Amino acid sequence: MVTPRPVGQLGRLTRPGPSVSAGRESALTLERGLAVLQAVAAAGPSALTVSELADAIGASRAAVYRLLVPLSERGLVRREGSRVWLGLGVLQLAGNVLPQVRMVALPVLRGLADQTGATAHLTVAEAGEAHAVAVVEPSWTAFHIAYRVGTRHPLRRGAAGKAMALPANGPAWVSSAGEVQPGAYGVAAPVRGVPELRASVGVIALEKPDETVVGPLVLRAAAELAAALTGEGLTR
Repeated sequence: MVTPRPVGQLGRLTRPGPSVSAGRESALTLERGLAVLQAVAAAGPSALTVSELADAIGASRAAVYRLLVPLSERGLVRREGSRVWLGLGVLQLAGNVLPQVRMVALPVLRGLADQTGATAHLTVAEAGEAHAVAVVEPSWTAFHIAYRVGTRHPLRRGAAGKAMALPANGPAWVSSAGEVQPGAYGVAAPVRGVPELRASVGVIALEKPDETVVGPLVLRAAAELAAALTGEGLTR
């Protein structure tokens, strides 16, 4: 015969223990702290007040004040009275991002450069300019375009900058001729699906490339980089 358990025992079995509750509370605190940081960042140079932050994240002013303490101690935000700006600690974090992006991008660019016989690059949007942060030259060609890391040009010029403005339902890649370097041809595709990263992958060649061949290769490289940066695999 099966003896039924008292209802009280069942209740104790399903009630979360102290460690579970503490874990949930810690996760909620972290989520709210990140929400505060994102709200401050989105405000740009216009500082938000504590009340505005509370409204933005759906929390009380007292909760926001508590969240600002560790963020201020780490230099991620700074306060003047009730107004809150991003702190200089964010610059230190941001300074470590590009080297990591560059490290992930180099194998992808190496494959693209050797496939196309053209100089491959990763370019990001920065302060209204297209900034080349990683460059790989092809290993087997006798002549190719020399393109340096750190090169900058207006976003509206060249395939690299124009690719970043392509709408999601528009062309997959864009080409240019002589807009950045005289006699140089470019093909680039945007890097999509990486939050907060506005970038493109492209190639620069001495001769006008066959876009029906190079375009899909550039598009594939941009997708591979996005998958690598977001931790998602990309099957071939």
